[in-house]
Amino acid sequence: MAKPGVLESDPGVMVKKAIELKRELQRLVKSIVDDEDCSTEIIDQARETLCVLKELKLRKRSSLSLKLHNKSVTSCPDEFKCPLSKELMRDPVIVASGQTYDRPFIQKWLNAGNRTCPRTHQVLSHTLLIPNHLIREMIEQWTKNQGIELSNTVQYIDEDGLNEADREHFLCLLKKMSSTLSDQKTAAKELRLLTKKHPCFRVLFCDSADAIPQLLKPICGSDSFSSIHPDLQEDVITTLLNISIHDNNKKLVAETPMVIPLLMRALRSGTIETRSNAAAALFTLSALDSNKELIGKSGALKPLIDLLEEGHPLAMKDVASAIFNICVMHENKARAVKDGAIRVILTKIKNQIHVDEFLAILALLSTHQRAVHDMGDLGAVPSLLRIIRESACDRNKENCVAILQTICLYDRSKLKEIREEENSHKTISELAQNGTSRAKRKASGILERLNRVVNITHTA
Repeated sequence: MAKPGVLESDPGVMVKKAIELKRELQRLVKSIVDDEDCSTEIIDQARETLCVLKELKLRKRSSLSLKLHNKSVTSCPDEFKCPLSKELMRDPVIVASGQTYDRPFIQKWLNAGNRTCPRTHQVLSHTLLIPNHLIREMIEQWTKNQGIELSNTVQYIDEDGLNEADREHFLCLLKKMSSTLSDQKTAAKELRLLTKKHPCFRVLFCDSADAIPQLLKPICGSDSFSSIHPDLQEDVITTLLNISIHDNNKKLVAETPMVIPLLMRALRSGTIETRSNAAAALFTLSALDSNKELIGKSGALKPLIDLLEEGHPLAMKDVASAIFNICVMHENKARAVKDGAIRVILTKIKNQIHVDEFLAILALLSTHQRAVHDMGDLGAVPSLLRIIRESACDRNKENCVAILQTICLYDRSKLKEIREEENSHKTISELAQNGTSRAKRKASGILERLNRVVNITHTA
């Protein structure tokens, strides 16, 4: 799927791209409509596709307007041309080295991970872009003398689908986050909506090292989220979630020192929407392996497991997704087990709450030896056998039999319970005959183990 900031300006390419985007949008919308349990990621992809279509439309208008003036500006003075694009600058900005570039082109350079000045090769001490008002005024005067009212006829849209007014509004909203409570609430609400509807606004948080701390400032001063206005805490944490969806933001967000501790506080004492979205933010951030390690070491699994135990319906799926993703890293499995994950998850399964999600976590944790011992001690075997016997879901049966095989490997005494199940219902034998290929392998492994134990007993 095309991303904001990489749309072509050639009319033929733009038409082709629009057709591709519409097909992609049609596929995503069909998936959302047809699937009752559609993931939030699919919905986010649909939103981003709509935003890209909008940007394509705006760029097409801008391109048509620019073509009217191309011949007139080819002879402009060199100092009015961007060193990167070699074209007349429409939004000149100064970088840390003191050189001036057109904003969209230097921003694209920086977004690609470059931290040097393209002209001088000097390492940039920061990536802030400061408007060069003097050059801009000179360009406007020159275009006026040439009979071109470029600034009035063209609203220039940069590579991120934003114009200068958008960026100035964004900075104004961040400034309000340090103002009165009323201003903070208004700014937080708008930032939440902007970062939800327009992926290009998420990118802006990459451009300044201070943007995330400014966003979080209103909720950093209090020890407990319960003392923070509900609307303010929900809007700030949800904005943090929104900007974390952007792949290039994940590392920056997680490594901002205040972020993970703040999300942990939100999990413990925020409103239920705040807590749910804090869990969703941890899930999104944990897509990076480096972030999984950071989140695990920070102790974030404990408040996630505590929230899971509370069992609020609004938060359950986000929390389960976060725990699963974080525990993909083996070191975090030990942390989850230590923090009581097995007991909490088994209780939910026994109560038939989100069985699919919790079985997947249990199967993931079953590669850790202490987790397997906890499962055996907490009576997991009867519950797993019941699910195999009663469930119509092949994936659940696979996870159950895989966990059972691991339990039997570490604790032979549990084979007695499985033998009794076999005598009564032939549950494992049935799965070995009619299950999926993976389920058949696991079930057959258990039956072989049962037969070996029986043979040894008879021999003795």
